[in-house]
Formats: sequence, C-alpha cells, structure tokens
Amino acid sequence: MSMIENNYCLDANVLIQSWQKYYSPRLCPDYWNILNDLGKQEIIFIPEVVYEEIIRTEDDLSKWLKNSNIPIRKITGPVTTCLQKIYAHDPAHKNLVDNTKSRSLADPWVIAHAINENAIVVTKEEKITALNSLKIRIPNVCENMGVRWMNDFELLQELNIKFSCSR
Repeated sequence: MSMIENNYCLDANVLIQSWQKYYSPRLCPDYWNILNDLGKQEIIFIPEVVYEEIIRTEDDLSKWLKNSNIPIRKITGPVTTCLQKIYAHDPAHKNLVDNTKSRSLADPWVIAHAINENAIVVTKEEKITALNSLKIRIPNVCENMGVRWMNDFELLQELNIKFSCSR
C-alpha cells in the first residue's frame, strides 16, 4: 500500500503533451518510469475513456500506454451517477464537451471518476476566467463541484519527484 494518501486521475492531455513536448522518452525516460511506478502503487489512474482516446492513434504513446502499469477505471453505475450530478449541478457543465468537433468527450468522465474515487484531477487545461465566455474547462467544473485539480507540474511537486540529467 502507498504511503501517499491522495490518488490522482489523469486527463489525456497530461500524457499526450508530456510525450510530445515536455518529457519525450528519448529525453526523459525517468518520467515514464515514474508514471509506471505511480500506477503500480495505484497513486495515479486513468478513466477507460482516456485510455481509448489515446490508443485509437497507433503511435509510440499508444504502445507505451498499452504496456504500462497505469490502472484503467471502467465506467460503473456510481461513476455514471457522479456524471449526472456534474450536469445537474450547473447546465453550463454540458459545454465541457465540444460535440461539434467530437472533442473533450473524456473530460466529464475524468471529473466523474475523480469524484467517485475522491481523487485529484490532473490536467494541462487552464481555468477560463473570462466572464462572458461560453467555454468551460475541466478546472472550472472541478471548482464548481468542489474537486481539487492541478497540472502535471504541480503533481510532480506534490509527490516530491525530481529528475536528474545525465549525458
């Protein structure tokens, strides 16, 4: 059992952007090893819809994820109930999913899984603060629902993860 009392639900963009931009496995293989260890300890997890979103593109990240130790959470009755509560809490929460472009389909499920497991949402999304915006992002909904959220850099700090470089 882990000594860490929190667990963290990862949004797809945390893995995708890390792979493509910040922590390419060629430059920072330790990041991916750490994610595997955190998954093995059940400190992090991803919803099945996030998993499906990533593996539908057959690329190196997809291959890595299929072989990783990150637990994948299925949609259950209690998770569905959490999703219904998200939508019932504020009609604007339906704007989290962009149906016209079939984007963000996993976003509400990330929050629903976090609520169900009392987990912290980890996302690369930023909160929208413009009062006249019709857009809404994961951080906005998390705050409306009383769910703690952070970005992946904050996750690394909270877990006291440090990288060392070598040549």
